[in-house]
This record gives sequence, structure tokens and C-alpha cells, in this order.
Amino acid sequence: MAQITFFGGVGTVTGSKYLVENNGKKILVDCGLFQGLRELRERNWQPLPFDPTELDAVIITHAHIDHTGFLPRIVKLGFQGPVFTSRATNDLLKILLPDSARLQEEEADYRNRKGLTTHTPALPLYDEDDAKDALELVEPVPNTGQPVSICDGIKASFSVAGHILGASMVLVELENAGSDGSSVRFLFSGDLGHYDQPILKDPAPPPACDYLMVESTYGDRLHSKESSEERLAEIIREGKKRNGPILIPAFSVGRTQEILYLIRELEEQGKIPILPVAVDSPMAKQATQVYNRWGEEHDEEYASILSRQKHPLRTASMSVTGSRDDSIALNSQKGARIIISASGMLSGGRVLHHAMRILPDPDATIVFVGFQAAGTRGRRIIDGEDEVKIMRSWIPVKCRIEKISGFSAHADWKAVLKWLHGLKVVPKTVFTTHGEPEAASAMAEHIREEFGWKVIVPEYGQTVELE
Repeated sequence: MAQITFFGGVGTVTGSKYLVENNGKKILVDCGLFQGLRELRERNWQPLPFDPTELDAVIITHAHIDHTGFLPRIVKLGFQGPVFTSRATNDLLKILLPDSARLQEEEADYRNRKGLTTHTPALPLYDEDDAKDALELVEPVPNTGQPVSICDGIKASFSVAGHILGASMVLVELENAGSDGSSVRFLFSGDLGHYDQPILKDPAPPPACDYLMVESTYGDRLHSKESSEERLAEIIREGKKRNGPILIPAFSVGRTQEILYLIRELEEQGKIPILPVAVDSPMAKQATQVYNRWGEEHDEEYASILSRQKHPLRTASMSVTGSRDDSIALNSQKGARIIISASGMLSGGRVLHHAMRILPDPDATIVFVGFQAAGTRGRRIIDGEDEVKIMRSWIPVKCRIEKISGFSAHADWKAVLKWLHGLKVVPKTVFTTHGEPEAASAMAEHIREEFGWKVIVPEYGQTVELE
């Protein structure tokens, strides 16, 4: 008998974890960290609803921490099986997991020093040794749709999802799982990217499947028809006139590279003045190097630029900080300039130091270029709060607030329907996940209206038998 249980990525966009069982074998598809609201973050510390030592393998769809950041934790708790993911994702995990571990350790240290813990001492969820142990378990596979053996009776095929470099949709084949002894095919969309976006190839067509899990981050919204490139150019030109800083909180992997790509293009086209651009994220620096390494996932334009010996992700006046001192030095600069820093939701990292100085400045601009989850500082600022708490201080919000929705690395609901039209066989059931409740329900209704398919919006801990 085969079944799937939803232990994350339902009712929220974080913590993706899907336990698949077939004839005594257990695999986990994605192993994400819960982020955002306090009640979600607390799930990271609660007793696990499954035994990590009983897992035969883990499959990772892409490198973002909401899909991978719990992996060192289950290793710490005894998991020792293989972890399958694309080759580019493997490279990015070498950057992201140790960084996540350092953040866990720094948070615990801060709480101990400030006496902000009910536990003595406060401990990290995992440390860098756990992250290193997790990385040693990774077995990279091609992102080309070729099936690989995951464990006895389970195969998987990875194909380009277009979300970030290395992102995959994964077709899991459960052998002898059907009531008649046939195989059951379960397709996990992972996070789907836009069509016709820079740098990466479009999402691959969905392979035939019996069951389908599709993301619904933007299930209740459409991205703006306004050109992201033109809107960014307008904001930069206005920032130059105001002679103030422009802060762009951006994820180190994916969004930072896209922003750099477009700023370079706008400069070359003469649509914006050349301003100093500071990338204040050591992780983004490493990730950018990885982006140039995996040409098999580049779109034609990006590949063409590289073939001309040009760097597609380098602006005319660009610096990349390394040390903390370099980051702090950015605060003494004056005039119009662009700072790109993580995290993209203002939930932590170096961007907070810049936000503390830029938010109260009426000549400054903060530009949100990605999804802002409920409970994050970014979401509160976009929702119009007059002040936000950063490092135990209440910071007034007086700067210009801009949001460019077209930069999202997630497909909106119309793009998801376009992708689903590629299915040649009707799946038995579709599950909408990776969305806040309204978005997941809306995506389910869009699919029902468009195709007439059976759609379920799963709940946390729900188990569904697969036939």
C-alpha cells in the first residue's frame, strides 16, 4: 500500500515536507524549515511526527531553505540515508546549509548573551557539523528527466522547474503500489518559475502522472502586467533624482542574480544612470559563481552573453562585500546608490543593519522584489505599518515603499494553468500546496473550473492513500 502524508508546505508557504510510503519503504520529498509566523517557527522544535531513522531516502526539489533547511536537523536526529537532488542544487546546498547552521548558532548565542531564553542554555536547531554531515549524504543527479533509483521499489525523475538554478519538478514512481500491482506515478511540481524569465529555461512540460502536487503561492493573485524591467528603471531614476539610497532586500539565490542581470541590461540600454551597486551578501557572491557554472539550465540569451566572454551578472559600478566590516562601511556612504542584501523578507541577515538606517530616511527607497510571507517584517512594511521592530528597536517607516510583483520566482495561477495544460493524461487527484490558505483554495478552484479535475487542499498531518 502506498500513501502520502503532508508534514509541511500546507496552510503556509514554508516547511515543505511530504512523507511518501510504499511497501514498507519511506522517503521524504523536501525537508524544509518553517519560517515566518512564530507558531510556524515553533514547529521546527516540536517532536517530529515521523522517525528520521526509518527514512530510506530524501528527495530535494530545490535549494531554498523552506525546502532544505530542516535537513541537518533530521541528520542530527539520526537520518543516514541518501539525499537526491539536481547537480546545481547540490552546489547551492554547499552554500545555503552551512549558512543556515551559522544563523542557528548565532541566534542561540544571542539569546544566551541577552537572557532571552526560557531554556538554559539556548541551543541551535543544528550546527555547522550537522550541515556538513547532511551534505555528505547528497547524491546529485541530472535535471534531465532520466529516472534514477531512490530505494527498493521507488524511482524518481528530475526535470527543470524554472524557479531558481537547479530547481526541479520530480516524478516519483512507486512500483507495485496500485491495487492491481501496477506502478503509481506521483508528480511533485516543486516551486514553478515564470515563463519567459531571464537567465533560466522555462519549466519543462509535466510528465504523465497519476497524482500531482502543485504549488499555489500565487493561487489567488496574478503578477502585474507592468514590465518589471521598466518599473525597476523608473525607481532607479527616481532614486537618482532624490539622491537617496535604494535598498533591495533579495534572496541570495535566484532573486539577487535576476536583479543584477536586469540592472546591467538597463545600464547598457541607457535607460538608467550608472549608480554604485553593492551586493552585501557573501552567499550571493558564491551563488552567482554557481549560476555561471551550470550552462545546461541557462536560457539562450544568457548563454549567448557568456559566449561573448561577458559577465551577465556584473553591473558597471559594482562591489561585493566580504567581511562584516565591509558591510558596515556601506552605511557611511552618501548619495544615490543601490544596496542588494539578504534576506528577501527582512527576516534576518545583513539587510537589517541597512534597513535600520534606510527605513526612517524620507529620501530613501526600499524595493520589495519577492513574496513576503505572513508574519515577516517585509509583509508588515508592505501592509503599511508605521514602524517595525528590528534588533529590539522600533524603527519608523518613512522611506518610499515600492513593490515589483513581476519579479516573483513563482508562477502565478494563470502560469500554473498553462503548465498543467501540458498534461496529456488526467491525474486521479491534484493537491494544491505551498500556499497560504486562501491561495491554495483559490488555486484548487481555478483547476476545477479549467479542467474539471479532482483537487484536494490538504491539511497538516493529513494522510492520503495512493492507488
